[in-house]
Amino acid sequence: MKILILGGGGMVGQKLAHHLLAQGLNGQKDLHIISHDIGFPPNAAPVTDARTGNLADPGVPQALAGERPDVIFHLASIVSGEAETNFDLGWNVNMHPTWALLEALRAQHEASGGTYRPRLVFTSSIAVFGGPYPDKISDDFLSAPQTSYGAQKTICEAMISDFSRKGFVDGLSIRLPTICVRPGKANLAASSFFSGIIREPLNGKPAILPVPDDVRHWHASPRSAVGFLTHAAGLDTNALQGRRALNLPGVSCTVAEQIEALRDVAGNDAVALIERRPDPAIQKIVSGWPRDFAPQRALDLGFRADADFRSIVQVYIDDDLSAA
Repeated sequence: MKILILGGGGMVGQKLAHHLLAQGLNGQKDLHIISHDIGFPPNAAPVTDARTGNLADPGVPQALAGERPDVIFHLASIVSGEAETNFDLGWNVNMHPTWALLEALRAQHEASGGTYRPRLVFTSSIAVFGGPYPDKISDDFLSAPQTSYGAQKTICEAMISDFSRKGFVDGLSIRLPTICVRPGKANLAASSFFSGIIREPLNGKPAILPVPDDVRHWHASPRSAVGFLTHAAGLDTNALQGRRALNLPGVSCTVAEQIEALRDVAGNDAVALIERRPDPAIQKIVSGWPRDFAPQRALDLGFRADADFRSIVQVYIDDDLSAA
C-alpha cells in the first residue's frame, strides 16, 4: 500500500508516520510511505521517501498525484493565527493547493479509466463554525466560519465532498479538536497557549496565560489525532451518506479545569509557573471559538478520544516528556 502524508514534517504528521512504521495501517504492514513537507525535524521518522518541497509551488501537487498513492493524509496548512494576520498567505497555502491537488488526482483518475480513486483524509478544524453557539454543537449545526482559517477549511471540505461525489477521490474531512498538549515550542496558532500552560510547567519553565480561567474549549491529544486519522483511512465512507465532514470527539473543559489537571499530576509548584497576562487580541479570537460538541455521528462510526483532560496531560508525559 502506498501512503502520502502531506504536512508530514509537522508534529501530527511525524507522530502519524512513526505510528504507521510501527503498527501499519488497519492491519496492513507492507507500506510505502511518502512524506512531504517544507522541512523535517532532525529525528524524522525514517519513511520510505521523505520529500522536501512546497505544496503551493507549481507542479508539486501534480508530481505527488502522479505517484498514485492509495491513501493520502492531507495535514498541510498554516495555523489559525498566521492565516488571520497574513490574508494572502492563508489562502495561498490553505486553499489553492488543495484545489490543485484535487484536480491532479482527478487527472490521474481519468487517465486510469476510472479505476484510480484514492482515499483522501483531510484534517479540517472546528474553526469552520462561528457563533452564536448552542451549549453543545450537534452534527446538524451550521458551518459559518468567522475567521479566514475557518473559511479556508470550509471551502476545502466542500471541494473534497464534490470531487468525492463525482467519484474522482474517496474523501472525508475530519474536524479536529485543538490538539493538546503539543510537544516542542509554541507555534503561531492562537490556541497555542492551551498547550503552553501545561507543557512549559511540566518542563520546569514559566508559561503565559492570556485568557481568563473560565474560557472553555474542545481538546484532544496527539495520540487521539493519530487514531482519528488511521480510523478515517479505513472507514466505509458509504456510511457517511454523502455528508463527508465529521465533528470528532474530544474533551470540553475550562482553563481552570486544565490547571487543576496539571495540579493533580504535577503539584502546586508546576501551577505556580503559570503567569496570567491578559492579551485582548487573543481573548477576542478565542471568544469566537466553539466550546463543546455532541459528535454522535463520529462516535457511531467508531471514532474515540481521550476520557478527560487529565488523560490528555498523561499522554504528553508518557509520549513526549518521558521520551525527552
